[in-house]
Amino acid sequence: MIQILPPKPRLGGFFLTFAPQPDMRIGIIITGITKMLKTSLIALMASLGLALPSLAQSPTACPDGGTAIKAGQWLDVIKGKMNGPSILLICDDRITSITNGHNIPSEAKDAKIIDLSGSTLLPGLIDSHVHLTSDIAGNDAVLLSVQSRPADHAYNAYLNGLKTLRAGFTSVRNLGDDDGVVLSLRDMIAANKLMGPRIIDAGVSISTTAGHMDPTLGFSDHLHPALDVHENTCDGVESCRHAIRKQIARNVDVIKIATTGGVNSRIGSGLGQQAFDDEVKALVDTARLYKKKIAVHAHGSDGIDVALKAGVDSIEHGTMMTEEQAAMMAKSGTYYVPTLSTVNGYIERLKANPNAYEPKVKEKILWRIGVTGKSLKLATSKGVKIAFGTDAGVSKHGRNADEFELMVTHGMSPLSAIQAATVNASSLLGIDQDTGTISVGKTADLVAYSQNPLNDIQILKKPTFVMARGRVFDLTK
Repeated sequence: MIQILPPKPRLGGFFLTFAPQPDMRIGIIITGITKMLKTSLIALMASLGLALPSLAQSPTACPDGGTAIKAGQWLDVIKGKMNGPSILLICDDRITSITNGHNIPSEAKDAKIIDLSGSTLLPGLIDSHVHLTSDIAGNDAVLLSVQSRPADHAYNAYLNGLKTLRAGFTSVRNLGDDDGVVLSLRDMIAANKLMGPRIIDAGVSISTTAGHMDPTLGFSDHLHPALDVHENTCDGVESCRHAIRKQIARNVDVIKIATTGGVNSRIGSGLGQQAFDDEVKALVDTARLYKKKIAVHAHGSDGIDVALKAGVDSIEHGTMMTEEQAAMMAKSGTYYVPTLSTVNGYIERLKANPNAYEPKVKEKILWRIGVTGKSLKLATSKGVKIAFGTDAGVSKHGRNADEFELMVTHGMSPLSAIQAATVNASSLLGIDQDTGTISVGKTADLVAYSQNPLNDIQILKKPTFVMARGRVFDLTK
């Protein structure tokens, strides 16, 4: 049972100690420090590797008194070690100290207490591959694409973000939507105007004309002018450079491109390479010019190969990965995002309606179901870095944790699957300075469970407590 106790009134200054070496302790008395300066100081000290063993908070240092979490145990995802009973002190949105035992330090007795002494605490989980605007697929999605309005997408993205947060995922990488609504949602959440997961957004995904991201696929020619309005398809080097720059101008965080066909593409051209080498190089080089990471949708081995040679950051799906490519990824540090959960979406829709997909798409779906997990087994055997990603949108939002069970079924240990959704994913998304571990100086992104998920991975489907950036998310609503 989670108990939240009110703070006790207390006066005093702000005393901060840190120990860069075991035999050195430096005390700093800070009076009247501003909220921004304090948070920046804590983050700076954490980035320099300076420990923060104790933090006494005053109304000046932490106006709301801060929060003290009594954790039954918590997972150090880097060491793979479960730590025993501990107190986590949180001020504003940051973890400011972690101490052993359940005795609240006297200097923090004015803090609000959250009792998770019977729970296991993990860092907030991260899904590296979602599409927040919808999880309707197949023929229904085709109809929806010409009936829905941007406002519909915006409301759906917000609600799907809440479902994702409720599932324990405090950060996501949104890899494509049509209207820019997730870019706006990202900014509203970052400004604390809306509750939701931290969002790293790719804007509109890019492919060649007739490629997987072409919005006109399967539609009558006379509709193409109304559908092809995002300038996200390209042909040739200059055109592909332009497509990247259009997304940069929208202030995206990351670039997503497709080098192969897709399972859901409404075109009978298969899952092989659909962009020339020089086009892929132009896409990647232009993204690098603006210091953006590149995620690549790739199923066929030829499309994986051209992406790896261009030097991308992650391969999404990677369904036909070869041993040579897995070895190349391990050497270069390229992440693999398996997106196994897509098969759950396919199986459930086909069970409800065998004609949910048109025949040429259904054929690819049945093939995809049959090869699920093979590339993950290969990648893990070669030491490829794995980042957790579901492709939620193809599968249902709010069921992101189903991916863990599939990852373990196909060869990963519970610990390595959790690491994929925390420390690995945070590194891939470029947010590892803020989240991905339970550490002093990191953002208070935390999720609790009634049992130890290292003993039963399915426990991750049932979080009992979620905190995002220091704010408790009400799971009862």
